[in-house]
Amino acid sequence: MKKIGFLSFGHWSDAHGSATRSASDVLLQSIDLAVAAEELGADGAYFRVHHFAQQLASPFPLLAAVGAKTRTIEIGTGVIDMRYENPFYMTENAGAADLIARGRLQLGISRGSPEQVIEGWRYFGYAPQPGETDADMGRRHSELFLRLLAGEGFAKPNPQPMFPNPPGLLRLEPHAPGLRDRIWWGSASNATAVWAAQMGMNLQSSTLKADETGEPFHVQQARQIRAYREAWAAAGHKRTPRVSVSRSIFALTDDRDRAYFGRDGGGDQIGVIDNMRAVFGRSYAAEPDRLIEQLRADEAIAEADTLLLTVPNQLGVDYNAHVLDNILRHVAPALGWR
Repeated sequence: MKKIGFLSFGHWSDAHGSATRSASDVLLQSIDLAVAAEELGADGAYFRVHHFAQQLASPFPLLAAVGAKTRTIEIGTGVIDMRYENPFYMTENAGAADLIARGRLQLGISRGSPEQVIEGWRYFGYAPQPGETDADMGRRHSELFLRLLAGEGFAKPNPQPMFPNPPGLLRLEPHAPGLRDRIWWGSASNATAVWAAQMGMNLQSSTLKADETGEPFHVQQARQIRAYREAWAAAGHKRTPRVSVSRSIFALTDDRDRAYFGRDGGGDQIGVIDNMRAVFGRSYAAEPDRLIEQLRADEAIAEADTLLLTVPNQLGVDYNAHVLDNILRHVAPALGWR
């Protein structure tokens, strides 16, 4: 394991005990947590995207703000639902945010998860083409986004422009060199992991997966990662791909940890999500020595190069910095981090 970051779902509510009671709270605290994580030595600050919910949504203002306030930490998403995205405008936004962050953006994209409203992407002006599913539409948007990020000219210039044009066809600006290689696909199945490899995207595998074999979650996820890497090699890409997994992990070091998470843990769970039988990975919560033993037995963590720690963002910046510090200080070195 080479890198460790956090993944925030960006919830807010006025429930008792919530430190994020408004959208303003969660946005400003997300910036502060990224700064704190960088100071602790973490490698990444990642944010989930949900529409029509009291959670983080439009990601690029937040990513740009984090990029302006930090210097070394990777900044990413996990994931942007491409059913809702205009690939052209997204390319401009992503390019600007990456340039502000000096090339540290790591964008996770995907077909997305079940949303708060029925066919919410229709309200954003998008609909599947005849014969397409909404998942097909998400992948079509993604393929176009990847082509645009490559920076090749495609648009015929106006012969009488307001400002002089460079020669040839025009591309979208601002262009962020290298960002095309820092796009990740959030995959819940073996087939979409293989497709991501063929498309030259890195792989984000989350805390749930299509139950394709009945095996424990971490075993199925490890198989998915190996299938992805085999497909990557077969596609002949020249660079080495990256793979992340997400986990809820809490080292119990004080009374607060034990009060919040002392009863967490247990085994995998089976559920149905978007008419798919899915296996949901367990949470880990134990004293550091015991936690190290448990995580060493997680085959998918061993296969991945990046671990994203899902954080309870409503407990506030100080407590979440404590959660990250616990892992970085007491657990991660024993797992081979750095």
